[in-house]
Amino acid sequence: MDQSTAPETSATDDLPFDVFSKQCPSRGLLEHATGRWGALTLGALYEESLRFNALRRRVDGVSEKMLSQTLHALERDGLVHREAQLTNPPRVDYELTPLGREVAERLLGLIHFVEGRMPEVLEARARYDARETRA
Repeated sequence: MDQSTAPETSATDDLPFDVFSKQCPSRGLLEHATGRWGALTLGALYEESLRFNALRRRVDGVSEKMLSQTLHALERDGLVHREAQLTNPPRVDYELTPLGREVAERLLGLIHFVEGRMPEVLEARARYDARETRA
């Protein structure tokens, strides 16, 4: 069948992965990248390569254990590169891979959008709380 007579299909019809299916491995990546610590870690590393403690300071509130788990998951998913240098004392730097930079760019768009709309969110929360306390 030539291209001119081929039926039209959408781009998503050809994708082998479906994040809405519970068996799809893309769900794990989505969870790692968009969870609270994953999104903040990717956003922080978008700015620059960081060592573990500098990253922990930048992502305020994350525990050492959670940051370690987050970095392992993001490294396994191919979003973060861990560079261990054989110096004394040892030095480990974390940076985004090209795929990680692409994901971080999209997340930062959402982060900046959310930050910019917070006055509306705070007003909505106040209205909701006022209704709930009267009920």
